[in-house]
Amino acid sequence: MPSVGPARTPHEFSGGMRQRAMIAMAIANDPRVIIADEPTTALDVTIQAQILEVLQKAREVTGAAVVLITHDLGVVAGHADRVAVMYAGKLVERGSVDEIFHDPHMPYTVGLLRSVPNMQTAGSQRLVPLEGRPPSLANLPKGCPFAARCPIAIDACHDIEPELAMHGTDPDHVSACIRADEIASGALARPEIFPRPEALGEIPPLRPDVTPAVEVTDLTKHFPLMKGSVFPRRIGTVRAVDGISFSIQPGRTMGLVGESGCGKTTTILEIMEMVAPQSGSIRINGTDVATVSRKDKATLRKGIQIVFQDPMGAIDPRLPVGEVITEPLLVQGVPRAERDRKMTELLELVGLDPNMSDRYPHEFSGGQRQRIGIARALATDPAVVVLDEPVSALDVSIQAGVINLLEDLKERLGLSFLFVAHDLAVVRQIADDVSVMYLGRIVEQGPVDAVFDDPRHPYTKALISAAPIPDPRIERARTRILLDGDLPSPTQEISGCRFRTRCPLYRLLPDADRRRCDSDDPGLRSSARSEVACHYAERSDLVLETASVASPRTSSIDGTTSSETLPDHQRED
Repeated sequence: MPSVGPARTPHEFSGGMRQRAMIAMAIANDPRVIIADEPTTALDVTIQAQILEVLQKAREVTGAAVVLITHDLGVVAGHADRVAVMYAGKLVERGSVDEIFHDPHMPYTVGLLRSVPNMQTAGSQRLVPLEGRPPSLANLPKGCPFAARCPIAIDACHDIEPELAMHGTDPDHVSACIRADEIASGALARPEIFPRPEALGEIPPLRPDVTPAVEVTDLTKHFPLMKGSVFPRRIGTVRAVDGISFSIQPGRTMGLVGESGCGKTTTILEIMEMVAPQSGSIRINGTDVATVSRKDKATLRKGIQIVFQDPMGAIDPRLPVGEVITEPLLVQGVPRAERDRKMTELLELVGLDPNMSDRYPHEFSGGQRQRIGIARALATDPAVVVLDEPVSALDVSIQAGVINLLEDLKERLGLSFLFVAHDLAVVRQIADDVSVMYLGRIVEQGPVDAVFDDPRHPYTKALISAAPIPDPRIERARTRILLDGDLPSPTQEISGCRFRTRCPLYRLLPDADRRRCDSDDPGLRSSARSEVACHYAERSDLVLETASVASPRTSSIDGTTSSETLPDHQRED
């Protein structure tokens, strides 16, 4: 970490810088063991890659062992040597990282690996959710704690708690399952333990003649930066959103991705507020929100709803869920009988029992609460649903069920989604199109396969290369593009291209080309199958020269490999 002076306080640092400071504290006394408890959970994917690199250097400098506690299987695959899988307070499997990911013997481990979105197969197949919820640690059931959720459980599983034991050829690979021998020998095929649901439906085609469900043109949102309480004066401007354009066609999903602070949330709030923007225009189903009357705006508002990131924070804990779901209908003046009928229909639609309508939010799990939030968003029969990080607060085994639900609803109801997320694997799983934001601007956009398979902007390349993949063999061979520093402040004046201060391609360009980047702010232009805001997008593969290769083996710049390299239990069935 660069020198920042001794007088700085924590609030003056970004999340990545604070985490580096914590690593420095941890290695100050030359420890023999470093415990890293979810060290990257709250960080963006590019900063996550930097922190994991720093943690690796700390291990090399001190010679210490590292205990990495995380729910991100991609991070485990890329940075662990041995893995221990826990369930209901107990170890259920332990072994080398390759054994656990490619030859698991415990059904819970198999289910975890099949429920995680994978950058290589995302969007081609449905995820496999783990049904049910973990047992209470205060009242553990008799027998195997996973038996109630295990699809291959037999009667003995409910009576006998299995011990950790070797079931394969590796003496260091142990698991706690009565049927582990069948799994290890292949008599019980892993894909058959958690069968994959039916295939995804066809992506609705792009139709230039159709009116977009949402159309944003040159949207701008600046905030004044003030100083002084008695005589406040303006000392700067926060350029949260600075002239972005995109459209969402009916029946399609657009993913909006980028680091924290890039303007994603401000963009969706501008759309949901339905007032005239500072600059540009917002059209919903062809109607300019700046021109409609108050009465028409109430009708227009029914057609676009939102699902928030934190389901508990978005639901009134004082109301039973039936009233939570029908609250939008109450605002619209819908009679009680119609509201009750709609509530029953919505609960069934999102996979919940209508008899639960009189329960309160705290009586539901996180995944169930998010389903309640989705049901409330659908109450007014909207054409467009904005999804603000809808699965980031959920456990990996639960988020698969919510993602599958969203995909089902889109197909069944013909919905359009604006999906805001930082998890690129989740975006690729659910999105048809994607827009990549950086510092208030869109730097690349196009069909999701085009952008993910052949990214043209250096920032998009860095994002995709930093996204972890839950496969240790692939992770060891991937090429990383590590960006320098954190995202600049949106108050900072940056002439020319805003990404040049962190751009690995900029450092490789001749001086004459750099001067163009210094003075000329690039706009979106067509490049291959996507639109890119980069003067030298055709040279973007040069960033390989500054990339960090994790091992002597090579891989493609986008960090992907054919699904044929995946083990059977992770591959498309």
